[in-house]
Amino acid sequence: MEVSPWIAILATGIVAGIPILLAALGEILAERAGVINLGVEGMMLIGAVVGFMVSLQSNSPWVGLIAAVLAGAMMALIHAFLTITLRANQVVSGLALTIFGTGLSGYLGKSFIGVPLTATFKPVPVPGLSQIPAIGPIFFNHDLLVYIAYGLVALLWFFLFRTRSGLELRAVGENPAAADAAGLNVFLIRYACVIAGGMFAGMAGAYLSLAYAPSWLENMTAGRGWIAVALVIFGVWNPTKAFLGSFFFGTIDVLGFHMQTLGIVVSSFFLKMLPYVFTIAVLIVATRETKTRRVAIPEALGVPYVREER
Repeated sequence: MEVSPWIAILATGIVAGIPILLAALGEILAERAGVINLGVEGMMLIGAVVGFMVSLQSNSPWVGLIAAVLAGAMMALIHAFLTITLRANQVVSGLALTIFGTGLSGYLGKSFIGVPLTATFKPVPVPGLSQIPAIGPIFFNHDLLVYIAYGLVALLWFFLFRTRSGLELRAVGENPAAADAAGLNVFLIRYACVIAGGMFAGMAGAYLSLAYAPSWLENMTAGRGWIAVALVIFGVWNPTKAFLGSFFFGTIDVLGFHMQTLGIVVSSFFLKMLPYVFTIAVLIVATRETKTRRVAIPEALGVPYVREER
């Protein structure tokens, strides 16, 4: 059956948005606990190269995925130690990790550029759901990691807004002193959230090298980590809105590849810059919204907690 060009664009947009979504979910966790992580891009690159290397050696994409998740966790542990224990500037620490991750991933993956990968994640249509007109091909004809991402969005939303643990996490991000006085371990919660955020970023990188474009290329994230950080603001720290935003950004990202099939002639350079133009536009609008009305920005975001000053 012939698929409409617009359905093909939207279906590809879902896939293109998954690495952005996974990284954004991790950033939501960290920022809800009060820690800004601008090292997402570097963590994604480390996850991508480690996932590719391990998958190539083990001939199993799942083993590669696990290795990528652990690599992202290790990178995040460095950020957590610097910002929570040593109380270093969170922005500087994140930027340093991005630079470090970019350089280290380039060094580790230098000999793997151009090496084909056979152990990849393949599309697995969901029986029944994939046959639904329009909706089926768009949402339910992808690889297993896409469906896992769907589940993670729902689980994270439920955890944050419908569980006591999620309430405690948000309390740490809003007022860590009050949370500490109530008996919560602020440092432990922040450590857990930052490390979990790194695991999400590692998974996002692995998705790029094991499913989206099964290969390794230097800087293959191409700024997706930064878009994920912007997506957190766009989604007002809400996983479900982050999903909608990732779908939007993913569709914009792949639109250029499908323009010719629609008979539209546009400069390729213009199309390549579209996702970043929209990212800037989203940040401008979101910043204006935060000034004109109350949004869900955590009050203690970016502020190191010093227990002695409680």
